[in-house]
Amino acid sequence: MSTGTVAAALVRAAVMAGYAPSVHNTQPWLWTVLPDRLELSAVRGRQLAATDPDGRLLVTSCGAALHHARVALAAEGWDYRVDRLPDPGRPDLLAVVTPLGHAAAAPAAMRLVQAVRIRRSDRRPVTRERVPVARLRVIVESARAEGVGLHLLSGEQVYDLASAAHRADAVESADERIQQELAYWTGQLGGAAGGLGVPAASLPVVRPATTVPNRDFGRAGELSAAGHDEAAVYGLLYGDGDEPGWWLRAGEALSAAWLTAIGLGVGVLPLSAVIEVPVTRAVLRRLVAELGWPYLVLRLGLADPDHAGPPAGTAPGGPARLDPSQVVDTSAVRHLLDDPPPN
Repeated sequence: MSTGTVAAALVRAAVMAGYAPSVHNTQPWLWTVLPDRLELSAVRGRQLAATDPDGRLLVTSCGAALHHARVALAAEGWDYRVDRLPDPGRPDLLAVVTPLGHAAAAPAAMRLVQAVRIRRSDRRPVTRERVPVARLRVIVESARAEGVGLHLLSGEQVYDLASAAHRADAVESADERIQQELAYWTGQLGGAAGGLGVPAASLPVVRPATTVPNRDFGRAGELSAAGHDEAAVYGLLYGDGDEPGWWLRAGEALSAAWLTAIGLGVGVLPLSAVIEVPVTRAVLRRLVAELGWPYLVLRLGLADPDHAGPPAGTAPGGPARLDPSQVVDTSAVRHLLDDPPPN
């Protein structure tokens, strides 16, 4: 296999990773393509300094991008090795992906790749029809395959989650720095342009009346807010540790669960506010104390066909993404590529 062939595959994987979900659509990653490997680094300039001072959601977002890249490689038949946090002297270097060989494409990865371009955060209430248990089991297993658990909350635990979400909302609403940051990333302060941030097309007209409150983005959007979340299932991603290596794994599990859910016709909405506020994160920790540390809440549900959803985040006409030249550095391999992307 020629070096150019390997480099081209790595570029394609890095571009595909740009479609991954990230907190407030900050896309806080940089891929460096080298002749024999792909490096993933965190971009601190796109970290939410007020909302996410520890960088846990930044690293989780990068983990989702890492999984997207892995899926892209596997869908083209590449075997690979992933070294996570490989260099203590470079803490922002989160992972290195090294191709090991080429064989037949993995059918499961090919199915996941098809879901990448239609993945979206849908903040509408869900239909009254519950997600079939068999589908939930498959989604849970997809997260577990990434080394992270997905605990489905019981009825009483959902009310505990709702209480924590209300408290997190109150704490963040009273924090001027967080509100200014939120306004920037939703375009209210003239910021987050050029493919970043949360557009109005992805926000509800009014805040939905749900048991577990969604984030208050402080602006009206374009989505219907009719209905409720009474048939939704809430899950909590959790693991054995509360440090960057585990946050990265949580992002990989988020991507795996989300792409799997899409293939099963299940919508996913990540809820991070209760993770962002230390006191409510502690509440979630108590909910799963016997299991591990909480990373992210997921709402799982079936979309209501009577209400149009937001445009897919990666499809033409949907919310824009950063141009690949802004998140993929191909300078070290441009001489190896037949048709190099702009950089």
